[in-house]
Amino acid sequence: MDANIALVDDDKNILTSVSIAMQAEGFATRIYSDGETALQALTENPADLGIFDIKMPRMDGLELLRRLREKSSMPVIFLTSKDEEIDEALGLAMGADDYITKPFSQRLLIARVKAILRRAGASGETEVDTESDEPQILERGKLEMDPARHQVKWDGKPLTLTVTEFMILEALANRPGVVRTRDQLMDAAYQDDVYVDDRTIDSHIKRLRRKFREIDSEFSAIDTLYGAGYRFAEE
Repeated sequence: MDANIALVDDDKNILTSVSIAMQAEGFATRIYSDGETALQALTENPADLGIFDIKMPRMDGLELLRRLREKSSMPVIFLTSKDEEIDEALGLAMGADDYITKPFSQRLLIARVKAILRRAGASGETEVDTESDEPQILERGKLEMDPARHQVKWDGKPLTLTVTEFMILEALANRPGVVRTRDQLMDAAYQDDVYVDDRTIDSHIKRLRRKFREIDSEFSAIDTLYGAGYRFAEE
């Protein structure tokens, strides 16, 4: 892959280690230690994807995203700390594509980057090989999921989900009626993460429901079974 990744973080250790990991996967990287410098550079020459820390001097990641969104739809992943749940929700509402909580697995970050780049490039793909090994489109009642492009529709209306939200929803929808524990959903969405607590999964489920209810106020396909987990309702 030859995509260009912009890394913005005031922690030089993170910049160095993530840059090395990305380059090992074939990505080109551009690194910035503060949001103000990154804004000027990325406004003039956008990258294919940005990885932004939220808490930075001079200009934080949220303000950087807000300013960039005035001129660019460049995909963005936020790196956050565990105590920044409000910032995470705000960032997603402002148009971030996903977030990963520190400390994080670099393998997880790379997997998210590749998935988001596939989704971002889906509209520009040419049909070279229609007999591919791409996952089949998943249909469950009003739900339609395209795993190859990370696209979701409900009753024909598109939703924008983060990669994490998509993977949790896919794990639930693959087997309607079957209860998925929080541990199982964590495994589906964070196979290589060092640690994810129960509250993280609950937060993703709340955001999923909120997004569905924005286009269908009667949405109730994701059930909570208290003390057990979640399931996608059978038709």
